[in-house]
Amino acid sequence: MTGTTLTDRAILRISGEEARPFLQGLLTRDVLTLAPGAPRWTALLSAQGKALFDMMLWADGDDVLIDCESAQADALARRLALYRLRRKVVIARDTGLAVHWALEAADRPHDPRLPALGHRWIAAPGDGDAAAAFRVHRLRQGVFEGADELGQDQTLWLETNAGELNGVDYDKGCYVGQENTARMHYRAKVNRRLVAVPLTQAEEKRQRAALPDMGLSIELRRVEDLDPALLPDWLAAAVAAQATAE
Repeated sequence: MTGTTLTDRAILRISGEEARPFLQGLLTRDVLTLAPGAPRWTALLSAQGKALFDMMLWADGDDVLIDCESAQADALARRLALYRLRRKVVIARDTGLAVHWALEAADRPHDPRLPALGHRWIAAPGDGDAAAAFRVHRLRQGVFEGADELGQDQTLWLETNAGELNGVDYDKGCYVGQENTARMHYRAKVNRRLVAVPLTQAEEKRQRAALPDMGLSIELRRVEDLDPALLPDWLAAAVAAQATAE
């Protein structure tokens, strides 16, 4: 790996006096309490609770920085603009900033999904590209992101393992898709999980993405069909806990 810049990520700056209340009513994590140096993984869902766009939130004074897929940044900005109406909110790309990652960077925040993912921060763009290295490391930890892996408007947010990866606040109040997400949580009933299986065991009808370079298939499988030996420890523990509760 050369450099730390994740070149496949972009930054949207949400500014204006109503920026935080605006996002608070849309996203799965609490935006009002977002603090500097403590990013949050969140998503904009469909009304049915399915993932449309996942993203990281960063506090920058009263502004909120959205760390998102570069390929989806314009689409996300347009989607957010649909909800803006007459609110005093500005949504714009910030090309002066970039997302950075390193496995070891003690002075930088941990990825909020899982400490094993390493450290992540926002700074001016740098030389080099860490995107491929981070992707390999992230997938080895069983963590998925982006439209290709999560499936846009295809996968319920809790089926992406968002509950285990700190992707939802259950006491923040209403947001788009909150009703189905809360119901699944309080019934402790997540029937399907997004998982990575060897490509040789792929089932096309369940597949979200094929990754020949890693020999993996990302699939949405029923919990009872999961092989615990193929799951990362954090997900195996969550699936076992749900089975015990049932």
